[in-house]
Amino acid sequence: MKSDQQLLNLLRENSRRSVSDIANKLGVSRATVQQRMERLEHRGVIQGYTIKLNPHFEQQQVSAYIMISVLARKTADITRQLQKDPQLDMLCTISGQYDLLAKVTAATTEALDQSIDRIGTLDGVEKTLSHIVLSRKVDR
Repeated sequence: MKSDQQLLNLLRENSRRSVSDIANKLGVSRATVQQRMERLEHRGVIQGYTIKLNPHFEQQQVSAYIMISVLARKTADITRQLQKDPQLDMLCTISGQYDLLAKVTAATTEALDQSIDRIGTLDGVEKTLSHIVLSRKVDR
């Protein structure tokens, strides 16, 4: 089979793509694709399959990137609390003046504001800096 990377690229484009379609695009058998996908799942490379939303729907949502400065001893606790927030899309540790970077998405600016406020009031959060997304130029 061609590389795992090619298989992963096809799944990134459309995670609902059929095994037959993938096999056809890669020029291999369905069984080979199925085995390779199962192996990638077993190794933890593929952790799940998801959907890609229509860009028009996503444009109706409001997102913000929130840089968060935390007390070092509270990082694990803050991370656990943020993981429970259904509006949280992403959380990364970062270098520099801030410690964490969160991406939060909500249906309205009011809901987004409440989410940002909740983050700022978590025990151990020293300060936040929010950046509202105005538009997406590239979204893979």
